[in-house]
Amino acid sequence: MRRDYKTYYAKPSEIERNWVILDAEGEILGRLAAKAASIIRGKNKPSYTPSMDTGDFVVVINAEKIRVTGKKEEQKKYYRHSGYPGGLKEESYGALMKRSPEKVIFEAVKGMLPKNRLGRALRTKLKVYKGSEHPHAAQQPVQLYSKEEAK
Repeated sequence: MRRDYKTYYAKPSEIERNWVILDAEGEILGRLAAKAASIIRGKNKPSYTPSMDTGDFVVVINAEKIRVTGKKEEQKKYYRHSGYPGGLKEESYGALMKRSPEKVIFEAVKGMLPKNRLGRALRTKLKVYKGSEHPHAAQQPVQLYSKEEAK
């Protein structure tokens, strides 16, 4: 008995993009980043297609109030290279949080997205802000539940 199953591929005209707000206050870094990466890819939608951008825009607020577990405050390191010999720079999680908390969340989500042309396009759909204010009110973003509402 043969069954003809059709694989669904989203068409560019069918893709609907929404805006979602994630509040980072009291959230654990990796869990928030995994949730954001999943929404950006579109994995929370039935129309998910791996080779296409079917996801939503994500606005993360209160980036300075994110937390990490264990001794990551001192032990977790972020590296960057200037391109010149001996140009490797190293910075701890704590120092980067003081300097630029938005970068910590951006780097965590970036690591969970594909490392190709699609991943670079998806990265533009992540907006991270230090405080609770953001300039995306005109897009009417929907706030996903926070920890207090889940209890």
